[in-house]
Amino acid sequence: APEAARGGPLAALRDGDEITIDLEAGALDVALADGEIAARLAAWAAPAPLVDGGVFARYRACVSSASEGAVLCPPTTKGTP
Repeated sequence: APEAARGGPLAALRDGDEITIDLEAGALDVALADGEIAARLAAWAAPAPLVDGGVFARYRACVSSASEGAVLCPPTTKGTP
């Protein structure tokens, strides 16, 4: 997920972690202490991109997370705020 690849909270999860999903409440919880999550994120390193150019690199750089609609961000023009 983009959140994990950018070092978001999902990046702290590991195989075997207990996760609870509550669809009605729209919540995803993990059975880890806040300190453990913080320690894991502090030790986290970004994975190397699988693709360096082309449409997949643009997608990786410009598409928001699925939780935000997976919307392609607008292109920017150099020198325009």
